Amino acid sequence: MERMHVARTRPIVVVGGGIIGLLTARELAMAGHEVCLFEQGAVGREASWAAGGILSPLHPWRYPDAVTRLAQASVALYPALCSGLAAATGIDPEWLPSGLLRLDLEEAQAAMSWAGRFGVPLESRDLADVCPGRGLSGPGLWMPDIAQVRSPRLMQALAAALRSLKVTIHEQASVEGFTHARERVTGLVANGEMVAASRVVVCAGAWSQPLLARYGLALPVRPMRGQMIVIQTPPGLLRPMILSATRYLVPRRDGAVLVGSTMEDVGFVKETTDAGREDLLKAAHAIMPGLSAHPVTHHWAGLRPSSPEGIPYIGEHPEIRGLVVNTGHFRNGIVLAPASARLAADLILGRDSTLDPAPYTLDRVSAGGADGTVLK
Repeated sequence: MERMHVARTRPIVVVGGGIIGLLTARELAMAGHEVCLFEQGAVGREASWAAGGILSPLHPWRYPDAVTRLAQASVALYPALCSGLAAATGIDPEWLPSGLLRLDLEEAQAAMSWAGRFGVPLESRDLADVCPGRGLSGPGLWMPDIAQVRSPRLMQALAAALRSLKVTIHEQASVEGFTHARERVTGLVANGEMVAASRVVVCAGAWSQPLLARYGLALPVRPMRGQMIVIQTPPGLLRPMILSATRYLVPRRDGAVLVGSTMEDVGFVKETTDAGREDLLKAAHAIMPGLSAHPVTHHWAGLRPSSPEGIPYIGEHPEIRGLVVNTGHFRNGIVLAPASARLAADLILGRDSTLDPAPYTLDRVSAGGADGTVLK
């Protein structure tokens, strides 16, 4: 095995190369720290790559305030983040305020109450003003300020930005465990090699739980598979994002329409299925019948890191100083990532934070809620 060339000093090490790990590494590097990142596969190619990129929880009224605060803070950061990445790397993450049209509201009263500040209720006759000529039927809720990003392009831009910041990225690097002495982390073991670290940040998504379990931290985080398909249409055929019940359409600038997403508790099984494809295709045609005239071009799956109530775990290990966790964002990883990364960096570097860290602390693991209850 070729030896990994790791700095002789003790950098801050980030474990996990998804959106949470990449943005956490970026926050630390931009603060002037030496950072190394270890990813068991290819950077950004797991749940983050598979994500639809809607910059809002799908059903925000179902979530506790801890998720809402992170989401609102992140949404405010996204325009500058994406424009800065595009300017620095030449890769445009395609932040687009396309708006979200909600149809067939299952929880109309709760939805309207929550969204009164953010959305406009629509009857069937008004839908044509938002999405003309597409055969949609209401009632609906139009939320014009909700934006999207193109997740694979965001991952590519972040990886390029990290390299320009001199972050050392190790791909195909399996982290087997951590080293610690006198109740403080000293490094990790990756691909059989010891790597010294001043601090370690675990951002390994659904893989965080088995990695941390051997160090006395029983995080109730487990994988939850989501399948998606792409229907290729002419650019401009569909402009707003559309959500109906648990299925959604996300139109991209080039005419690709993402259709998502299933919710399957199947462990670490990432394979796609014919049943999942047909389920998504049927839902897409029901939402917008005109899509039946266009082909499916892609079908993939990702493993979300589910957690009770969708509240991520962001904080230091209660017994091993310097071992920090930033994981469990469930299906809102893209939505919550910028604020989560900033909060984690604030805690690591001892900076004042605009967010109260208390709701995300790891102390709540032992306080119950370890049944892994998830939100749809």
